Amino acid sequence: MEMRNVIRAVVLVVLAVGMLTERSSASFKDCYTKCFIFCMIEPSQTLCSCTTHCLKDCIFQEVQNDLREDSDNLAFCKLGCAFSMCSGFSSKRTPNGEKVDDCVGSCSNKCIKSYASP
Repeated sequence: MEMRNVIRAVVLVVLAVGMLTERSSASFKDCYTKCFIFCMIEPSQTLCSCTTHCLKDCIFQEVQNDLREDSDNLAFCKLGCAFSMCSGFSSKRTPNGEKVDDCVGSCSNKCIKSYASP
């Protein structure tokens, strides 16, 4: 049990250092992967709550960096799409950030098309 705590501490330190040295505008994949790993380290968190929390935080962070007038609507569209189509890619041990990023990217395309249409 103590070895598990040591591993958690090492993972937290590595992730914290990585976050401090990284550019301020992280990609969705990086944001989701880091968020998911930190979330799953907490003993009270479940797979579903971590997926939901990280999708929400990273999608809204990504859309906030977008200068569109309707960025809030776009964020809610992407969030709904991501919850329904992308939340099943992560497992307790593997965030699958790249698969989730690709899936959320396809949501982005769907949402942009629906808002661009007259």
